Amino acid sequence: MYFDEFLERIPKLKKIPLTGVTSHVKLAPSERINSLINLSIDKQKVRSAAVLSLIYKNENREAAMVLTRRRIYKGIHSNQISFPGGKPEKHDIDLQSTAIRETEEEIGIQKNKIVLIRQLTDVFIPPSNFLVSPFLGYLDSTPLFIKQDSEVESIISVRIKDLMSDEYLTHQLMDTSYATKIDVPAFDFDGHIVWGATAMMLSEIKDLLRNVLSF
Repeated sequence: MYFDEFLERIPKLKKIPLTGVTSHVKLAPSERINSLINLSIDKQKVRSAAVLSLIYKNENREAAMVLTRRRIYKGIHSNQISFPGGKPEKHDIDLQSTAIRETEEEIGIQKNKIVLIRQLTDVFIPPSNFLVSPFLGYLDSTPLFIKQDSEVESIISVRIKDLMSDEYLTHQLMDTSYATKIDVPAFDFDGHIVWGATAMMLSEIKDLLRNVLSF
């Protein structure tokens, strides 16, 4: 799908209802489905974070999305694939500002060039007690990514065409913080396995785009 076609659909994308949990459960591990449906969060006790799904024009003028692989460290989300993002800092006005600032820091995209489309449905991550607010935005150019070496192992480009294709859906046996060798639904983008909260967010983006784009 060409980037210009994506731009034409943005007005409708801003208005359609979010698909939320209906989309999330499609890519959630089976152990988490019941908790998603019956989720009740004490927002006073969770930690906040924000991420940005950034769509941009690749070198072939196609619409593409950027993901990052985290560095290996002693933590729950070590080496996982995710969106750029992180925890709020004192000078952030709101979570939208957090998502955009973190994107600039992690992959080198100037924040004044990022155009926000809308906020998506929050995802709660029980193992780390984070309530993550995802945002969808775009960059009307082909970027030169500059990764933050202290946070990012590598930058991954995914064509929207591939996100929309069910050929990239798979299942993997994964070791998680709450179980070993569990079967989880995931995306497999040329060997980059995306699962868990990021896959759940991607599932909502996929469903929203499917409602506004023709393939």
